[in-house]
Amino acid sequence: MIHKRWFQTIVAGILISLLILLLHEIQFFFEPVFTYIGAIALPLIGGGILFYISRPVLHFLERYKVHRLIAILIIFLLYILLGFIIVQFIAPIAQQQFTRLINNLPGMIDMFGDTISYWQQNQDIIPSQFDSTINNVVENLQSYLQDASKIIINVISQLIGFVFALVLIPFFLFFMLKDGDKFVPFIQKFLSKRAAKSFGKLAHSVDHTLNAFILGQMTVSIVVGLLLLVGYLIIDLDYSLTLSLFAMLMNVIPFVGPFLAVIPAMLVGLLQEPILALWVAIIMVIAQQLEGNFVSPNVMGKALSIHPLTIITLILAAGSLAGFLGLLFAIPTYAVLKAITTHFYEEWLERRKETHD
Repeated sequence: MIHKRWFQTIVAGILISLLILLLHEIQFFFEPVFTYIGAIALPLIGGGILFYISRPVLHFLERYKVHRLIAILIIFLLYILLGFIIVQFIAPIAQQQFTRLINNLPGMIDMFGDTISYWQQNQDIIPSQFDSTINNVVENLQSYLQDASKIIINVISQLIGFVFALVLIPFFLFFMLKDGDKFVPFIQKFLSKRAAKSFGKLAHSVDHTLNAFILGQMTVSIVVGLLLLVGYLIIDLDYSLTLSLFAMLMNVIPFVGPFLAVIPAMLVGLLQEPILALWVAIIMVIAQQLEGNFVSPNVMGKALSIHPLTIITLILAAGSLAGFLGLLFAIPTYAVLKAITTHFYEEWLERRKETHD
């Protein structure tokens, strides 16, 4: 019986459950490790993202016989130039529009409430349940506004701590660009020939997955943001730059990002001129169609190979467990785990085949 597949599966499940229980009981032992990981998480992740963005430029410069240290210096200068352009030309306009949006928010909410009240007074076909829901929203608009202000203040206070962690990102990026390709050979020196080959293949698979996701999502977000900015400017939507920057940020979140991105723009369009809300929706659909048919297939291809239903499930679960960070990292984490699992499964099949042969 012990050789039966079902029996081995049950035993494996029990052992995994006991391992999880044991880890839960001794979690105090790992607290210093978690504290250390939490301290370096942001610089490590930020440096890693910039590493994948910068690596194609590094390889391009090295192809033309530019020394690696000089190439890294050029990359840092390009980042400084990009930061200067953003601070000098983009940030003032975005800040001005964002300030106007915040200042006009109470008036926009009052206008929204007046619109709903007018609609209620002139419509006799609204179901009673829907009518009570509208009344509840109107009555609590002020409290919603106050809560939104508290959230904004809380976000600003967290951003202050966030800025301090950002200072370490350039140091992580420098050493990743300088010595990143030495990590795998360094580990392989301590492994057997077969294990070293397997580790190299696994590292390449994980690297390919992360590269496809990071460069893909960044490219998709920038392209969608630019398309929306052009569309918003054409229809003369208020706060067009701020709304397109928000859409660019939200598009980093796979699948649900585009839906989150369009909500503020539609609300602004609805209050500015109701027909604009329809135009915003049309612009978003056009941008998503262009992105889905031309940008994503060429940038990401089928590197991740994740079913849309799996993406929805992962985002719902990760969002409820870890909030916004869960939404950001659910898909790349799953893609990496999938690459690792696939690698070891293929290794197992190869060894099984060799054994039978």
